[in-house]
Amino acid sequence: MDKGKVLREYQARYMKRKVPRFHVGDTVEVYYRVKEGDKERVQRFEGTVIRRSGGGTAETFTVRRIVAGEGVERIFPLHSPNLVDIKVVRFGRVRRARLYYLRERVGKATRVKERILSKEDLAQIAEGQEFAGVVAQQESEVGKEAEQKQAEDTEEATEESEAEKS
Repeated sequence: MDKGKVLREYQARYMKRKVPRFHVGDTVEVYYRVKEGDKERVQRFEGTVIRRSGGGTAETFTVRRIVAGEGVERIFPLHSPNLVDIKVVRFGRVRRARLYYLRERVGKATRVKERILSKEDLAQIAEGQEFAGVVAQQESEVGKEAEQKQAEDTEEATEESEAEKS
């Protein structure tokens, strides 16, 4: 069996189906499940996305915010079961993939210009349809891979039964 195929099947099992569309520069609210002793609570972390990296189940994003005059950055795994929700507060307009230059800036200089979206884009986001195509594609890929695996298994079974007969 192809190793890439096995890896894709494994990743498809653990990837979240609905991930909101957000980019570097957007201001997001991240709701993350935190365990403290035997208690569990959901912690809210709001800030600017300064980077996204990785792919598949290993995809992460970094959020930066200022707390009491001190910059705080936190890296979140996108497909973690502890990641409860991501809400986009503002859409930022940037021309870089990494916003590390914000680390040196203080006060109002850390602001990012707001990206103005069309009414159609806003309507799609409000209805949750902006990633409907991605979800459909993922489901079709998983379905095709499952059908191929089932077909291979039936072929192997018929070959084994024919070998036993002879």
